[in-house]
Amino acid sequence: MNQRRKLTFLALCLSAALSACSDGAKYDPPQQSGAQPPLPEQKHFLLPPMQVPEGVGWKDGQTPKVAEGMKIEKIAGDLQHPRQLLTLPNGDVLVVEANGPGQEPTTTPKQLIAGMVKGQSGKGGKGGNRITLLRKTSGGEWEKHVFLENLHSPFGVQLIGDTLYVANTGAIVKYPYTAGATRITAPGVELADLPDTINHHWTKALLASADGSKLYVGVGSNSNIGENGLDVEYRRATVLEVDVATGASRVYAAGIRNPTGLHWEPASGKLWAIANERDEIGADLVPDYLTSVQDGGFYGWPYSYYGRHLDTRVKEQRPDLVDKAIVPDYAIGSHVAPLGLWFSQDNALPAKYHGGAFISEHGSWDRSPLSGYEVVFVAFKDGKPVGQPESVVTGFYSDDHKQLYGAPVGLTQDNSGALLVADDVGNAVWRVTAAN
Repeated sequence: MNQRRKLTFLALCLSAALSACSDGAKYDPPQQSGAQPPLPEQKHFLLPPMQVPEGVGWKDGQTPKVAEGMKIEKIAGDLQHPRQLLTLPNGDVLVVEANGPGQEPTTTPKQLIAGMVKGQSGKGGKGGNRITLLRKTSGGEWEKHVFLENLHSPFGVQLIGDTLYVANTGAIVKYPYTAGATRITAPGVELADLPDTINHHWTKALLASADGSKLYVGVGSNSNIGENGLDVEYRRATVLEVDVATGASRVYAAGIRNPTGLHWEPASGKLWAIANERDEIGADLVPDYLTSVQDGGFYGWPYSYYGRHLDTRVKEQRPDLVDKAIVPDYAIGSHVAPLGLWFSQDNALPAKYHGGAFISEHGSWDRSPLSGYEVVFVAFKDGKPVGQPESVVTGFYSDDHKQLYGAPVGLTQDNSGALLVADDVGNAVWRVTAAN
């Protein structure tokens, strides 16, 4: 029996055994939100219990649900795994279509099961490795144009002046942009390389500074808790700062396991991030979070979580770093898997959704019952989050939790203030506004 067949056999056996056990969450995500979430004792598994809905996509006419006072419409479909969104100054919307490069070797039953999980849920769908441009016509329809092709697992995208910057999984590449163009054919020029080994977490979030002189990049870890060795974690689990003029970069902040979204908080002007925390120590550990990002700050990974809570699985601890670990500002629930962040002072939604942060929660296999799979709003006051997350867009899975219609990723506003949501399982872009 070859290695892959052995792994498949073991994976199926372990998966069957796990499906018979139950170790579900004791907290709902709102109960684990805020500045001081409850953190239960760590649990340890040969393989953690999983719950994975089957990705089936949307039926004709079917849409996600929105909170009272809002309406939702599909403005684009038949995309190839849409991930991130960017509204250009002229109102065109860029849609980044991608998935992971498939570089991570399958060497354990757990990795094989993870691949099977993604395939079943639809999250492992083939990405387009391209950017599509959406343009609203005078008749109100949205045209689709293939804008930029031959990319390598792109995720973040930013426009500074007449230059478009794309964060492929291994490099930031820049392209000339002309306002109103529906296609870029010029070859890209590499600005800066990015960590590109194994790519356990492959996404590279991207955000420009207000003056356009810097780019900030979210780089995820190459493992859950450093089990692949720390040599492959060089400049991983970080936010990098890249100088636009020279391409030189430095570590701006470290110890953030997977910073999948970056944005500027408008009242304070501070950099904020969402982060996917670690897996496999229980359905209620560890809460994913939203936090301000301090220059030179360390946030715990892999040695500790939520400040100085030690992860006992990490064999070679660094008490000197743990002593410096910063407590995140705001928990958003365990295993909700945030992938999109958008701050909005004003928009086309009801007034209660002004002045705060929208977060898209992609959902995770590592929790039962399901959590995430929605877009939530967190209100801000004086530059800080307050209250509990409020559901804005839901209905991405069936009532019995067995079927997955879609999963939200990137967020932006169009020029009218509508909230746009990329859906990489439903291969669609949704537009949300007030009902009247």
